[in-house]
Amino acid sequence: MINPEDAVTVDLAEFAEPDAERPPAPVPVDWTAVEEWLGTRLPTDYKLLADRYGPVDFGEFLWIHVPCAQPGRFDFGQWLRATQREARIEARALPAGERPLLHPEPGGLLAWGCSRGSDTLFWDTSVSDDPDEWTVVVTHQGPVPGSGLLPWHRYDLTLTEYLRHTVRDAWELSSPPGPLMGPLPGTFARTAFLGTAAPWTPPAPVPPRLTEAERRVALETGTGLDALRLLTPPPAEPRLGDGTWEGLFEQLGTPLPGEYMRLMETYGSGCWSGWLRFPEPLRTTAPRFTAFVDQTLEAYESLKSGHPQWYPLATFPAPGGFLPFADSIDGDYLGWLTEGDRPDDWPLVFWPRHADQGPPLEQGLVDTLLAWQRGRLGTAGLCVLDEDDDPVEFADFESFGDEDDD
Repeated sequence: MINPEDAVTVDLAEFAEPDAERPPAPVPVDWTAVEEWLGTRLPTDYKLLADRYGPVDFGEFLWIHVPCAQPGRFDFGQWLRATQREARIEARALPAGERPLLHPEPGGLLAWGCSRGSDTLFWDTSVSDDPDEWTVVVTHQGPVPGSGLLPWHRYDLTLTEYLRHTVRDAWELSSPPGPLMGPLPGTFARTAFLGTAAPWTPPAPVPPRLTEAERRVALETGTGLDALRLLTPPPAEPRLGDGTWEGLFEQLGTPLPGEYMRLMETYGSGCWSGWLRFPEPLRTTAPRFTAFVDQTLEAYESLKSGHPQWYPLATFPAPGGFLPFADSIDGDYLGWLTEGDRPDDWPLVFWPRHADQGPPLEQGLVDTLLAWQRGRLGTAGLCVLDEDDDPVEFADFESFGDEDDD
């Protein structure tokens, strides 16, 4: 907690009313630990707001995020890390001279909230060495023409001044422009999805997972399954299901490539880097692997019937037909073109949801996964690393647990 007497600030209650149904509630914050983790002090009005009200839904439009956590819903550190990364990627689309710096770069923008309109709200830490003088920058998504809003709009307003501005009275001038053409409701409430938020503890520093020599093998010189295991550690007990490969082959009407079997016996079912999902191939209860195949191919044929020019693949069991074995959280699919009698010779193909169908991939399954985890695979529609990302940090495999059966 901080001492309110140390700051001259305006309380939210002076220009907005707490919601009766979802009254705001504080969550204890160790500001010394938080600021040490961030590497910077934070504005006093923000700390006072957090100490008095906790995470806040302001004006039914803005979410003010404070250091707190709710399992399965929110972690302040993870939210801030992801938000800063997304902003860096978005800023790269601007002309070189207009790109803002992002924290932890000196003077970089530091996020403190977001909106229902997918706007992100930052402090401009370059304004002053005194955090109490930091002003607000908002990335407005799709600003209304004629509103005067810029995609990266700089306000000459501190956090509290900005919030006061968003709930201005109708007779007050709207310059600088607010987040909407009209003012927001003058209310603030406990953020609905953080009803049981608890204190957040900054993560302790983690030593590098790999030595420099191991990094070179994982990212540059290593090959095949050995390099993939080093870069992306497999689970101790891979989940494949309780059936047999022979039983699956009989259900499908074909054997599958040996490389796929070796990969699954090493990793099992799960999700690669939070994006690419492999179902259990040997599961004998619903949902079975054959159901995944049938549903995917049924969807492909349905789309193909309306727009054959965009869906050029034949589908299994037609000769050379597409046989899927993995999908993404965005609705993309990875599979084989079942060309010929030797499954080990089947080429891989990626069916992208948001791009045109490309040719078969040039490498086999393990080498394709290794290239992707290294950030060196740029197939259209594939989720890729940003140029500033560390591949070792993002290389991850999470095995599906029992809770995924439901």
